[in-house]
Amino acid sequence: MAETVGGRPSIYPTLLYTDAEAALKQLTDAFGFTALTVYEGEDGLIQHAELALGNGAVTLGSRGRGGRFDEAMHGAGPAGVYIVVDDVDAHHRRAVEHGVEILVPPTDQDYGSRDYMARDAEGNIWSFGTYAPRLGD
Repeated sequence: MAETVGGRPSIYPTLLYTDAEAALKQLTDAFGFTALTVYEGEDGLIQHAELALGNGAVTLGSRGRGGRFDEAMHGAGPAGVYIVVDDVDAHHRRAVEHGVEILVPPTDQDYGSRDYMARDAEGNIWSFGTYAPRLGD
């Protein structure tokens, strides 16, 4: 059975970017995320940011700022994240308007979902669709 903590999601994908400021702008402008918190270091680099979309969230930060997580992620490749949205076509239009690279346009799937796939400016793959697996009763 899925477990939540005070109504909050219990899984937060975390991505590091070479240009976290540009990533934050792309995720909010093109994909519709809302920035909940953004913490910058004295050097102006984003140390940690929390972004929400629907009832889920992701965190991001700047590569090369040091620390155990940054060291562990050194050389890590792009990540892939799937996000449930109600209106795939409207979401896709917004992404296109902001110049996002679309890998697969909105497509109806055999299992009942409608989804599309995009690549962000640093190579992470974002899939947006209507399929929302049930996690328990």
